[in-house]
Amino acid sequence: MNKNLKQFVFLIGLLIMIAFGFIALAKNQNMITIKEGNLNKTPYELELGKYQDSDCGMVIDDFSYVSQVIAPDGKTWFFHDHGGMAHWLLNKDFKENAVIWVMSKDTKKYIDGRKAWYSRTDLTPMEYGFGAYEIKQNGFVSFTEMVLLMARGEHLGNPQIKAELLKGKE
Repeated sequence: MNKNLKQFVFLIGLLIMIAFGFIALAKNQNMITIKEGNLNKTPYELELGKYQDSDCGMVIDDFSYVSQVIAPDGKTWFFHDHGGMAHWLLNKDFKENAVIWVMSKDTKKYIDGRKAWYSRTDLTPMEYGFGAYEIKQNGFVSFTEMVLLMARGEHLGNPQIKAELLKGKE
């Protein structure tokens, strides 16, 4: 029994040390997940590797599919996939009053996310497929449609939808 107790205490101590190690690493990275005080409601200039996606928690390491959501009180959240932004926004009380900025694939600048057009077959970080564009093309959907498609699970992450959307393209 004494040997089992020693092993148990050793295991608990080891787990505690590992947990403290992870906490220390997270604090040292100084990842930005939210910024307050954006009363002008303009998009922030992001630095790659310093911001964390508010939906999935991954590090934003590419600007291609970046979006920002700004609440009426000036709080700003960041996303590396427009589908993840739409997913995150679904349950928010302020969703109708939020200012949304998305990086446009065709003009390479931030545009109003509610006025953007969304492709359904881009290779996005979370594989939802929604790339934002300033200029409408065949097959693109509006912001409202994109949010509805995300809510219903009708995106490239769904194997059935992926097969339907990519039929004849592969």
